[in-house]
Amino acid sequence: MRADIHDNAAWTAAAPTISVLTPFLRDDPDALIRQLDTEAELLGGRVELVLMDDGTNDAALTKRLKATLDGLSLPARLITLTTNEGRAKGRNRLTTAARGPAFLFLDSDMKPDTPHFLQNWTDLVAADEPAVAFGGFSLDQAPTDARFAVHRALSGASECVPAAERARTPEKYVYTSNLLVRRDVFDLETFDPGFTGWGWEDVEWAMRVSQRFPVIHIDNPATHMGLDTVADLAGKFEQGAGNFARVVALHPTIVQTYPSYKAARALKRLPALPLIRGLVKQAALAPILPTKARAFALRLYRAAVYADAV
Repeated sequence: MRADIHDNAAWTAAAPTISVLTPFLRDDPDALIRQLDTEAELLGGRVELVLMDDGTNDAALTKRLKATLDGLSLPARLITLTTNEGRAKGRNRLTTAARGPAFLFLDSDMKPDTPHFLQNWTDLVAADEPAVAFGGFSLDQAPTDARFAVHRALSGASECVPAAERARTPEKYVYTSNLLVRRDVFDLETFDPGFTGWGWEDVEWAMRVSQRFPVIHIDNPATHMGLDTVADLAGKFEQGAGNFARVVALHPTIVQTYPSYKAARALKRLPALPLIRGLVKQAALAPILPTKARAFALRLYRAAVYADAV
């Protein structure tokens, strides 16, 4: 696929040790890259930014981002695609444009929680050259609108976890939101392009990689700013059912230990599953219910959707 490529003035002469890889679709990563650029002076060219617009087709956005890149001190490249490649294939493409010996996958809706975010990553690479490291994410700076309360409850309980706890099941807590991967590791284990739509391609990748390389966890978090409404989350769970089925087929022994799998198996036995699925979705969508009850209903809905895949 042909792509429009735009490099800023700092790109050509740079010799980075870390390439920050940020795909986006119908998002504007301007705030993220401006924040990262505040560390440029101390980094001394050790970090480059590689962004990829995965088919937004917004000429005004592309023009604004090119202007932003031209004003950055960090070396930066913008790749603009006219056709969406998807989460797995798109991230694989990003690595082919990167020049550093380590990749930092950082989603466009993240916001670093420390002014030394990139410095922390470069220090880790210089000291240990880890195969895979996940920095974690938080909700510290995320919007507190009532419409996002359920997503905050879900994410806070199951994903915003300190490094010591994540390290107990290292492959389970790996997301491309804030993930460092050494180049030679990724050369051996890329993201599976068989995953399409939303979800599970990063978790499945971690299941494969963890069998060959150590996966470490550190506390260098960034905030997930892109919270969703209940309706949007439910839609993503529906899109992700096929990907969940693919993970089950590829890694049955690992997935069978996950609560989401066990719940899906239990619900599958119920003859009234379609009715239950509809009822719990309505409960999750009901603003009159307490947030905890809605979050529980949404988790149950996810399991009911996944039941068709187990």
